[in-house]
Amino acid sequence: MLLGIDLGTGSAKALLLATDGTAIGEASSSYPVHAPHPGWAESEPGDWWSAVALAVRKAVGNHADQVQAIAFSGQMHGVVLTDESGEPLRPAILWADTRSSNTQNIYHSLDATILERLGNPITAGMAGSTLLWLREHEPTIYTQARWVLQPKDWLRFRLTGEIATEPSDASGTLLYDVVSDNWAWDAISALNLRCDWLPKIIPSSAIAGYLTADASEHLGLRVGLRAIAGAADTAAAALGNGLLEPGLVQLTIGSGAQIITPRSQPILDPHGRTHLYRAAVPNGWYTLAAMQNAGLALEWVRSILGLSWEQVYTKAFSVPPGCEGLTFLPYLTGERTPHLDPYVRGAWVGLGLHHTQAHLMRAALEGVAFALRQGFEALEATGFKATELRLAGGGTAEMPWKQLLTDVLRIPLYATTVAAASARGAALLAGIGIGIYADANDTSKLAAAPTLVATPQSVDSALEDAWMRYQSLYPRLKKIS
Repeated sequence: MLLGIDLGTGSAKALLLATDGTAIGEASSSYPVHAPHPGWAESEPGDWWSAVALAVRKAVGNHADQVQAIAFSGQMHGVVLTDESGEPLRPAILWADTRSSNTQNIYHSLDATILERLGNPITAGMAGSTLLWLREHEPTIYTQARWVLQPKDWLRFRLTGEIATEPSDASGTLLYDVVSDNWAWDAISALNLRCDWLPKIIPSSAIAGYLTADASEHLGLRVGLRAIAGAADTAAAALGNGLLEPGLVQLTIGSGAQIITPRSQPILDPHGRTHLYRAAVPNGWYTLAAMQNAGLALEWVRSILGLSWEQVYTKAFSVPPGCEGLTFLPYLTGERTPHLDPYVRGAWVGLGLHHTQAHLMRAALEGVAFALRQGFEALEATGFKATELRLAGGGTAEMPWKQLLTDVLRIPLYATTVAAASARGAALLAGIGIGIYADANDTSKLAAAPTLVATPQSVDSALEDAWMRYQSLYPRLKKIS
């Protein structure tokens, strides 16, 4: 059996997978994200450590002696600064954090050829930007730190005592050359950032270490279990769902939302609105449209309105499309694709006395769907036309929500059957790493074919009017943000 661990933004997930692709056990354990100041997003790595143990023990159950290897996936872009032993020196700074917005000018001063090889728009929340902020605002910790790690790489370090990263996470740091596949040493030097604290880069399916005695006791697994490097959560999810061939497109909705398509070569976005990262497979890349406020925004609205998730759908879909003139802009933490604007903030616009709690909730769902449409259109503008969209992630369970998505995106939606796709992808990497599977293509036959769940209905004029209204509001909102 193979074990995949996904270190997400708000929870750790563990999936025990039989080598034929059957899920044997699955569990998750949550932890908080802290915002000590507006625009900040931090987590305590100690909370990750505790949650992983709970999830693993529950998922594995009495099969601990049958686990052959373990691998990891995790949230991208974060920064964990540690001492020599792996002890964090401060809370981890996460992808949703916008404190580094003012460092973007430093990046934009780089030579255009260097910027191009980074393959990504310059945004707050990515590791390079965060490190520039830390250098200015927390110089003592910046100087003291021995390692700068991505979240899942810190977890693996704690479990094995070995330092490493792999291409899919490294390529999301703004410190990586996506063309030459190595740390972008010229960019790092030009930014005057430290280079001695970056881990070595090994393949995603490489053996990165072995569980120590302390880790064995913590997780309830045997000492010396092989630990495979793993992949960034989106890259791992693509592998877990068998999304390997160029031309396929997948939407994942979690705290944020990602729309991705595989690439067989590094194709840069001429408009600079989408991201280009390394895949979990050799000689693979993927283009990604990243929207920061999906489940994150919906959970905030649900909580503010005091609704259960059952009430969310019951109330929201009692309201007609277009919400009778009400629009929600979901930019609670700024936005990446397509605006690349860390400063913009959310709003309900068009409120009237006739609007109710149900209108507010439906407007939030529509607003997130409209944000996804803008991301989808930006992705298509990189040079392909999608005919179907695969749906993954935990934020797409209810049929009315799926129908709204397909009506807004104007494309058939196909559901994948894997709920924990990132953890599954990690487990498959564990199998590749120890030779159970020859390569990623060998794992694709284990993924069930996606099933059609929703097709666009005839164009609703009220919904289209709401879409046009949504697009017109960002320029005005930007002026007051």
